[in-house]
Amino acid sequence: MARIPHHEFTVNEDRCFGCGACIALCPVHVLSLEHRMIYVDEPNCTHCRLCIPSCPVFALDLELVSFE
Repeated sequence: MARIPHHEFTVNEDRCFGCGACIALCPVHVLSLEHRMIYVDEPNCTHCRLCIPSCPVFALDLELVSFE
């Protein structure tokens, strides 16, 4: 799957409580749980979005990167 140009995978640290529901759904294994927080190896993320609906607190998203 191709990455979405000009987008970046983000984790809202105020919402994420480290349940890890998203980790098992990542086909390229770029999500990890450290200190009860999800971290993403963003450059290796394929932006497939499979993990986003698994988050019970809506902490995961793909955001448009600004070019200012």
